[in-house]
Amino acid sequence: MRTDWQGVYLDGQTAARQAASVRLMREGLEITPAGGATRLWPYREVRQTQGFYAGEQVRLERGGELPETLLIPDLAFLESLHEVAPHVGARFHDPGRRRARLWWTVGAALSVVAVSAAIYVWGIPALAALAAPRVPVAWEENVGSSAIAYLAPPERRCSDPELRAAMDAIVERLVAPGPPPPYTLRVYVVNRPVVNALAVPGGSVVVFHGLLEQTRTPEELAGVLAHELQHVLRRHATRAVIQDVSTGLLLMALTGDVTGPLAYGLETARTLGQLRYSRRAEEEADVEGMKMLRAARVDPAGMIAFFETIQKDEGAEPKALTYLSTHPMAADRIARLKAMAAGWRGTAEPLLADRDWPALMKRC
Repeated sequence: MRTDWQGVYLDGQTAARQAASVRLMREGLEITPAGGATRLWPYREVRQTQGFYAGEQVRLERGGELPETLLIPDLAFLESLHEVAPHVGARFHDPGRRRARLWWTVGAALSVVAVSAAIYVWGIPALAALAAPRVPVAWEENVGSSAIAYLAPPERRCSDPELRAAMDAIVERLVAPGPPPPYTLRVYVVNRPVVNALAVPGGSVVVFHGLLEQTRTPEELAGVLAHELQHVLRRHATRAVIQDVSTGLLLMALTGDVTGPLAYGLETARTLGQLRYSRRAEEEADVEGMKMLRAARVDPAGMIAFFETIQKDEGAEPKALTYLSTHPMAADRIARLKAMAAGWRGTAEPLLADRDWPALMKRC
């Protein structure tokens, strides 16, 4: 039975990642960052937020809005945890049960598809929620690629190298403090005057040039991208596509068919273009996007300023209606973001300080 492991510790206050020794004990974890004091995490105060399927590192968190975080790259850590502390039960994922969970998921899918039309009405949304966190990354990437072919065709993409480099720099800055994402994240800028941005399953975000022209600073665009990246990373877009496109796509998701989704490209693109996320999904993307900005030391006022501009234009300018149709602005959303920004004690660092943002926006 292995009790000692190596991982990465984040204190929740800074973006610094510290190598740490981790010891499994019966009642909790003993964490010793390199050159730091030992910390004891009782299991009852720890929650697992990542590490539920093969290829994904284990992520444990402790605390509230800005939690301490522990990253362990080896899923075998969870098996040892259950051996050392069998009483933790379902609090932590047990990799040994993955095969049973897969068969249970497939069985549940086949059962629901076979039931009556009345059950079909609520069965598809329920199964979408079940399938989205469990589908293979390769499946999501295939769905996303097929949709990108319609949402961002090559002849419509902004291919300017400086604009491309700016988008990549913003994304890299946003994701650097956190654990490596399971996807290769890409931003496609589409040369259309539409004021909108779309999250696509598998790691892509489509930004229409009309939205870029609405941003006054790179921090405002970073706020939009942080929000959309959370829709991707939280698999909101994946769940919506599985739910809305068809029963066939749902079955492919549950069985891991990575070739079938290519046939659903146009239908997926239409779904994403007309999608209205649930209020819960929008709020989660807001909150987690704000956390992403703060961890990356990007001024959170940018996100708030952009949303305030869109909200102000809601009743006056039709150009804002496209974004609002897919991202409805609840009255309390901006107030919540302002409260989170006011509670931040970090120091913002300039984003793309060496770039002329207004000039860059005109390069497409």
